[in-house]
Amino acid sequence: MNAKIFAPDSVRTLSEFEHDALRIAQVLGERGVGPGDRVMLKAGNSAAWVATLLGLMHIGASIVLIDQQEHAEQTRKIILRTGTKLVLSDEDSPLDSSQEAVHLYELLVSAAGRQIADEPLTADAWCELPDGLIMWTSGSTGTPKGVVKSGRKFLKNLERNAAQVGHREDDVLLPLLPFAHQYGLSMVLIAWLKRCSLVIAPYKRLDRALLMAEESGATVIDAPPSSYRSMLNLVSRKPSLRPGLERARMFCVGAAPLDDPLVGQYAAEFGRPLLDSYGSTELGNIAFATPDNPVACGQAMDGIQVRVVDDAGRAVPAGEPGEVEVNTPDALEGYLAEDGTLQPSPQGWQRTGDLGRLDADGNLFVLGRKYAVHRMGYTLYPELIERSVAAQGCSARIVALPDERRGAQLVFFVEDDQGQEDAYWRERLCGMLAAYEHPDRVVVLDHFPLNRNGKPDKRQLEHLARAHGR
Repeated sequence: MNAKIFAPDSVRTLSEFEHDALRIAQVLGERGVGPGDRVMLKAGNSAAWVATLLGLMHIGASIVLIDQQEHAEQTRKIILRTGTKLVLSDEDSPLDSSQEAVHLYELLVSAAGRQIADEPLTADAWCELPDGLIMWTSGSTGTPKGVVKSGRKFLKNLERNAAQVGHREDDVLLPLLPFAHQYGLSMVLIAWLKRCSLVIAPYKRLDRALLMAEESGATVIDAPPSSYRSMLNLVSRKPSLRPGLERARMFCVGAAPLDDPLVGQYAAEFGRPLLDSYGSTELGNIAFATPDNPVACGQAMDGIQVRVVDDAGRAVPAGEPGEVEVNTPDALEGYLAEDGTLQPSPQGWQRTGDLGRLDADGNLFVLGRKYAVHRMGYTLYPELIERSVAAQGCSARIVALPDERRGAQLVFFVEDDQGQEDAYWRERLCGMLAAYEHPDRVVVLDHFPLNRNGKPDKRQLEHLARAHGR
C-alpha cells in the first residue's frame, strides 16, 4: 500500500512527505535548533504543519504546541514560561509585535530542492525527552494548564490506540479536528506510525471536507459530535456530499459528550454507529468503542486500568455511577510551573473529575463532569440531567447560577435549528424531569457556541445565562 498525504492543494506519497520533513529538519538545524531545544508551533492545520512537526521530532526538539487562535498576549506568556527558543507560525496566528517568528512558508522555501542524506525519518531523539511535548488544556473548566508529556509515552499511547481501534495500513484517516490538541495530534501521528494515508481537510468547512473524503476514499473519520451533527444536516440538504460519509468504515468520536440520538441517526442512515472514546490531554487516550464492541466509550486499552469510585475512594459495583479514575503508564510527566520548571505528577491512580459507570463487561459510560449543584435540598449533576433529556430528544446544556432562596437557578440552553419557542421547550422539559430539576429559564439557540476543541463553550454559555438573567 502506497500511503499518501492528501492536502487541499497537494497530494504526496508518504515517502515524499517524509523527505520534505527531513529537509525542514535540516533548515531548522541551520537555524540553531538542536535536541532538547523548545520550539513553539502555532499554526493551523496544513501539510506544512505536519511536515514541520515530524521535522522537529526528528531533530529531538521539545515541541510547545498551542492553538492557532490563542491570543497574542497569552502566547507571549507561554513563550516566556516555556523558554521557547524559536516560534514557528503562519499568517493567521496572532502574535504581538515583540514576538519574532519564522513563517512555515519560509521553511518550505528554504527546504525546497535540498539534497538530504539517505536516512530514515525517526522520532528516536524525541522519544528520549521527558518534555518532548508541551500541550495546553482547553480551559473549559478553569485556567489552561501546561501539560508536559514524554515523547516515548505519547507514541506508546498511540500504539495502544491503533491496536484497539484497528487502524490498518490501507486506511485513509480523515481527522476533522485541530491538530494542536490531543485528539487531532493523535490521529496525525497514528497515520504516520501505521504508515497509512492522511487527509488534511478544512475541518471548519465540512462541505469541502466531505468532498475531500470522497475523492481520497477516506475510511476512518474522527470528529467531535457537533461536526457529525452538522455533516448529517449537510448531506440531508445536499445529497451529492453523501458519498464522503458512505465510504467510511468507522465513524469515531471524541472531545465532547455524545448524545444517544445522534448515534442512532448514523446507524439508521449509514448502517454504522458513531464509536465513542474517552481520554484527556493529561492522561492520553484511555478507552475506545470499536466496530466489534460499539458500547458507550468501550473498554480501556491494553495496559490501562479504569475504575469508578464513590466519594470515599471505594470502587463501586458495575452499573453504579461515581468518579472515573485511571491508572495509565502513558500519563503526563507533570505540569509546567509559572517559572517554567516541571511540577511532577503523582503516579498510579489518577482522579479525572468525570462522572461515569462501568458495565459488567468493563465498558465505560462517561456521564459528565463531577460538578454538583445543591438545589431545593437535592444534589443535582447538570450533565446527568443533560444526558437524561438528550435520550428524550432534547439537546440541552445547563448553566447553574447562584440563588439565595433555592441554592441554584438552572438555565437550560436548548439547541434547536427549527427555532421552536422557549415556552415549547419549557413545557417539554418539565414533562421529562422531576420538579426539583425543572428549568428556571429556557433559552433556545440555533447551535451551541463551541470552543477550539469543538466542545460546547461553557464560559460563553455562562455569560449568556447571566445576560438573560438581567
